[in-house]
Amino acid sequence: MVNLLICQWWSLIWGREDGMAALTWLLIPLFAAVGAAIWASWAARNRTTGDVAELAGYSRFREAMEKAQAETEPA
Repeated sequence: MVNLLICQWWSLIWGREDGMAALTWLLIPLFAAVGAAIWASWAARNRTTGDVAELAGYSRFREAMEKAQAETEPA
């Protein structure tokens, strides 16, 4: 049923039906592979660049707080 619909759709566009249904069915896994590659590249992206800057800022904050605490403590 679906194959018949795809053949009719393809024949409306190109005017040919012979062998085009097989090519249409091959486009489905091709689009799936392209979509999977896009998703995989998005999922594997490097997301640690912001964390490094935040950790460095936190380290500077902690050092400043320790320095302030050492200055206020009586010797």
